[in-house]
Amino acid sequence: MNQADIEALGAAIKALRQHEIDADAFCALWRGQAALLSALPPRYAEVMEDLLGRLETGSRFSEESCSYSQDDLLAALGDWLAKATLKLGLPAA
Repeated sequence: MNQADIEALGAAIKALRQHEIDADAFCALWRGQAALLSALPPRYAEVMEDLLGRLETGSRFSEESCSYSQDDLLAALGDWLAKATLKLGLPAA
């Protein structure tokens, strides 16, 4: 786990917002960060998985028919990433 891993997650948020990747690829990338998750307290993995699950669910429906806003979930994942970065003592991405 290093700064490049953190930056890749931040870049994925931007890519999903810009429709450069889909929600499935985004979630796979985030879930693939075993080294990062093992370096954090277990609660971080629980919160991340909850947010990713909502993101996946929301991506299956149109914006009008789902209570999960992709923008809100991406903002929450951005906050998660900032807190994880701080917890690990890494410079902000």
